[in-house]
Amino acid sequence: MNALAEALAARTLLGDPATLAAALVAVVFFGLSKGGLGGGFALIGVAVLAMVLPPVQAAALLLPVLLMMDAVGLWTWRGWYDRAVLSAMLPAALLGIGIGALTAAVTPEAAVRLIVGLVALGFVARVLLRRVARPGRKAGWFWGAVAGFTSFVAHAGGPPFQVYALPLKLDPKVLTGTSVIFFAVVNTVKVAPYAALGFFDARTLLTAGVLLPVAVVAVLAGAAVVKRMRAEVFYPFMYATVALVGLRLVWDGAKGLIGG
Repeated sequence: MNALAEALAARTLLGDPATLAAALVAVVFFGLSKGGLGGGFALIGVAVLAMVLPPVQAAALLLPVLLMMDAVGLWTWRGWYDRAVLSAMLPAALLGIGIGALTAAVTPEAAVRLIVGLVALGFVARVLLRRVARPGRKAGWFWGAVAGFTSFVAHAGGPPFQVYALPLKLDPKVLTGTSVIFFAVVNTVKVAPYAALGFFDARTLLTAGVLLPVAVVAVLAGAAVVKRMRAEVFYPFMYATVALVGLRLVWDGAKGLIGG
């Protein structure tokens, strides 16, 4: 056991029991989110990981793990997707990623988080007031670009995607499968600019490899829950996770701007 601990400390970012425990908990919550249980679980994972790793290091660690989760999600939700949503949002998301890569050095992450959080809370408020109409294709282009940009700059692409997709009232399985495909493409495209910006190193990649088995199990567990959820349970749950994510993003963004 001591030899294993020493090896982890020397070759990975998991140098002490607290960091190891936090990373495992974070990956479990991210996996449940990737399985279809919504951004609220990913938000918990972010909060836990932020307790033990700097934001840039956490972002670099998460991307390889998220790619494995995407691969498992693509297999788990194969055949469940909405072609119209993907054709509207994905090309615009690629444009948003490009803008994010070009402006990452001058874009304040805290401001992006604050704005995305306010958008998410405003969306939920409109839902509660029953003022959300079915969005059109142009809205898909807009929110796709926003999701790509905010995913690259602040790992906050979930709320913009949901602002467009949730009012469509898709079957929960179709919505989840569509989300999996969308973010699998987005995360894959982010690899090259992340590498160019120097976010990856050997210790980070080896740490991600250690965490991958946990990621796979967590995604499958989340998918198993969603596949048993009725729409009348799934949608209120999803709106609640959007509200939770919005509150956290507003808090993080405001704190970052004030502190900065």
